[in-house]
Amino acid sequence: MLILVAIALVAVAVIALVPGLASLRSRFSHARWQWLALGVLLKFLSGMSYVAVFRSVFCSRMSWRGSTEIGLAELGANAVIPVGGAGGLALGAWALSRSGMDADRIARRSVAFFFLTSVPNVLGVIIIGFGMAAGIFEGPSNAALTVLPALIALAAIGVTLASGRWAGAAQARLAHSRGHRARLPRAFGALADGVHESLALMRRPDPWLLAGLIGYLVFDVGILLCTFRAFGSEPGVAVVWMGYLIGELGGLIPIPGGLGGVELGVVGALALYSVPVGAATAAVLVYRAIALAVPSVSGAIAFALLQRALTHESINISGCGSGEEVEVLGRGRVRVVD
Repeated sequence: MLILVAIALVAVAVIALVPGLASLRSRFSHARWQWLALGVLLKFLSGMSYVAVFRSVFCSRMSWRGSTEIGLAELGANAVIPVGGAGGLALGAWALSRSGMDADRIARRSVAFFFLTSVPNVLGVIIIGFGMAAGIFEGPSNAALTVLPALIALAAIGVTLASGRWAGAAQARLAHSRGHRARLPRAFGALADGVHESLALMRRPDPWLLAGLIGYLVFDVGILLCTFRAFGSEPGVAVVWMGYLIGELGGLIPIPGGLGGVELGVVGALALYSVPVGAATAAVLVYRAIALAVPSVSGAIAFALLQRALTHESINISGCGSGEEVEVLGRGRVRVVD
């Protein structure tokens, strides 16, 4: 948290003092704050959508309070720890393990959760890319900016499905061989089972999962649209979506919160789609401020409540899979039933 505050203060100082950024300062001084307030609300709704997905994937019978504490704490960790949400998943795995969930279930459901939360992004690139190319959505018709990203997204789906089959085959080979570490086949098994369970979860009629997956992305993109409106700029909705989806890959750069990587990625992607750099920079900087500040504050509060809940063993273990056994402090092995 302190690192993020320090970096934010440096960024504010640079914008305020560097002479070449006068136009950017002017944009900030004339911002329409009602749009920014709406952006903060949308970030909260995006976080609650994340909680809905978490609950559906890991433990659909866990209390909403417990799910919210873990989910928001994960988002807080993602705000300060880089690499595509790995920090949040690690914190969630720790909390679920402390609450008694089986380690193998945590591993495969973490894989499923990662894939499921990536599905809307991939589908968005496919739909918008081909839609722009066909003239359905406003934006460039250049194949390099429309068809190519869509084809790459399609290929990513194929690679994901193939990775599940490959991991299952690798696990089977390693299970019958010698000279390997015991953890390796379990890791391959988690990947294979995670891909399989993500497909099973998508086929299951679960309105909370569907609403959560859609809301988690739509509300977040909505924040960027709000920050553009706050500074009086209104690029095409499809263009903003595409710039967001491609530019967010900068968050994979291993720096706290993806600071710098996401900003440059989204601004650069928007510039490719002919959005003025000045307008994109102002909108993206404020979007990122909201995207980091809201989860950091709510995540810190949620983590404090989560620690207290775990200390008192108050997380409901009935969220674990039916028929599975979990280890509960003071009670030994407990079988979960419907």
